[in-house]
Amino acid sequence: MTTSHEDWAEWLETNRAMWDERVPIHAASEYYDQDAFREGKDEIRDFEAAEVGDVTGKRLLHLQCHMGQDTLSWARRGAAKVVGLDFSEPAVEVARGLAAEIGLGPDRAEFVAADVYEAASAVPEADYDIVYTGIGAICWLPDIWRWAESAASLVAPGGFLYLADFHPFSHLMGWESATVIAHDYFDTAPKIADEPGTYVDFNAQTVNNRSFERDHTLGDIVSAVAAAGLRTEFLHEFDMTLFQQNGELECGEDGYFRAPKGRPRVPLMFSLKASRPA
Repeated sequence: MTTSHEDWAEWLETNRAMWDERVPIHAASEYYDQDAFREGKDEIRDFEAAEVGDVTGKRLLHLQCHMGQDTLSWARRGAAKVVGLDFSEPAVEVARGLAAEIGLGPDRAEFVAADVYEAASAVPEADYDIVYTGIGAICWLPDIWRWAESAASLVAPGGFLYLADFHPFSHLMGWESATVIAHDYFDTAPKIADEPGTYVDFNAQTVNNRSFERDHTLGDIVSAVAAAGLRTEFLHEFDMTLFQQNGELECGEDGYFRAPKGRPRVPLMFSLKASRPA
């Protein structure tokens, strides 16, 4: 499903106002724990590190980077240069401040405020060894096909796109049961919310509360990446997630949430790697 120019502009500006207001709340939160990050905390999940592999000497672009903690974690893991892009100027300013505080100058870490669809004209280099997008990002995009074109255009020959996110199936669950379908998988109409607070503090007093999201089917995500000219290396599905997305899910010793033992398992997250031939 495509979005008209007028709807697109409203989507972008409404979501930007919502995110801009929440940046200081996020920066001060225990959830993001920026003090621990300054002391060396690594934000990359274990399965991401294993699937992306050694980034030593690589140039990595992080699309929709928010406050840059994942981006800077890749730099700490040895990336030669990381670039983070986000449409929220306040988030980018926080990211730049964190980079300076941990001793990473612009030669190692650079942040750009721009719409992800305009990334090719906003980032400092024409292409990157790794184009990475973090968890919880693509639901904010009105058009997954145009996103794939934008992301793929920035993958260097021999490089790859890596995407990890919540599985589209996980959006079907109601709160009561992880195995009862409560929503329509093929409903790609915009989801419009108007609620105060944020995922780090549901009781936060906020003003810009309206937002737009869209669910994208797994078929559309994979097809969009293929149509953009990249070759799929793998598509992995996981029975665990990062949050209590459903009342039945239980947190394990590894910090991931899963269905209780004995209950049918459903896909809760996925990851995809797609490469451009050398």
